[in-house]
Amino acid sequence: MTTSTPGTARDTATPAVLVLEDGRSFRGRAYGAVGETFGEAVFSTGMTGYQETLTDPSYHRQVVVMTAPHIGNTGVNDEDAESRRIWVSGYVVRDPARTPSNWRSRRSLDDELVAQGVVGISGIDTRALTRHLRERGAMRVGIFSGDSLADEATLLARVLEAPQMAGADLSAEVATERTYVVPAQGTKRFTVAALDLGIKGMTPHRMAERGIEVHVLPADATLDEVYATEPDGVFLSNGPGDPATADLTVVKGVLERGTPLFGICFGNQLLGRALGFGTYKLKYGHRGINQPVQDRTTGRVEVTAHNHGFAVDAPLDRVSDTPYGRAEVSHVCLNDNVVEGLRLLDRPVFSVQYHPEAAAGPHDAAYLFDRFTELMEGQRA
Repeated sequence: MTTSTPGTARDTATPAVLVLEDGRSFRGRAYGAVGETFGEAVFSTGMTGYQETLTDPSYHRQVVVMTAPHIGNTGVNDEDAESRRIWVSGYVVRDPARTPSNWRSRRSLDDELVAQGVVGISGIDTRALTRHLRERGAMRVGIFSGDSLADEATLLARVLEAPQMAGADLSAEVATERTYVVPAQGTKRFTVAALDLGIKGMTPHRMAERGIEVHVLPADATLDEVYATEPDGVFLSNGPGDPATADLTVVKGVLERGTPLFGICFGNQLLGRALGFGTYKLKYGHRGINQPVQDRTTGRVEVTAHNHGFAVDAPLDRVSDTPYGRAEVSHVCLNDNVVEGLRLLDRPVFSVQYHPEAAAGPHDAAYLFDRFTELMEGQRA
């Protein structure tokens, strides 16, 4: 949904305008590539970790508004990318750094956005924009600069032609096309088949640190292809789009076989649907690395990394009967009581709605990979 000229720098005074689908607009300066782009306007509350945000496949077809005012201070390095490219459709910042300052920096964020053709805007009141999205909800948006500028009525009409996020089936657009293997570090203890629905690079790395050999499979892998890896466990990754569009054949097949299963984010939503729960679109979602969640199984409160605009509709006050045994909500967001995790009481299955791989932090949820390992140990025993 982006039209730009990758590799072409823009004048720092190039005018740009952001137009929301409800007609509100913000004028600023072009940041990154010059051109036009469309997507769903969402905001991220993290004060750091912008490189991981940009390269998170879960942000595919979204225009990300950063609530922290100063972005780009540490530049861009060659180590922290979570996938092969930037996935955001557009980028919105208030005060971009003039010069990056960090010993790991290899280039500026602005230069990276230009090189990858990501259209952005700077110099706008991102606090006002965030408050607007909180009140009105996430919505379609367009960013226009250079030759794309026109009268706002014309630009608004173009925004309203863009597709909605509800009903979008996007996992196959971001997933690997071929299976690859991330070897275990040290002695191999287990094999995990990870369904790539938009996986971040740090996720298999965290499992590899625990002696797990991870086979990362395409989003459309069949149940036979999953079990051809002879897995001790199956992992359902994060990813973009509407969970109501996803095929549940593999998830249900794994549940029927009783193989230990761990899902995160989009994977949590797929597990919820397979168990018979519905999913729904949140008004403005949870995005950032500072979201408080309570693990109801221990009472512990964690600060966690989120990126989701949909959630599972499961009861918080009781155990539910499902086709695969009893299920309960294991984690809940302390800001709004949104379901943040599920677990089965009769099978080795659990999931969370956030990112335990902790890139770019925090590390409170790293124990979930250990919990997955314990389930595989118990199943083997």
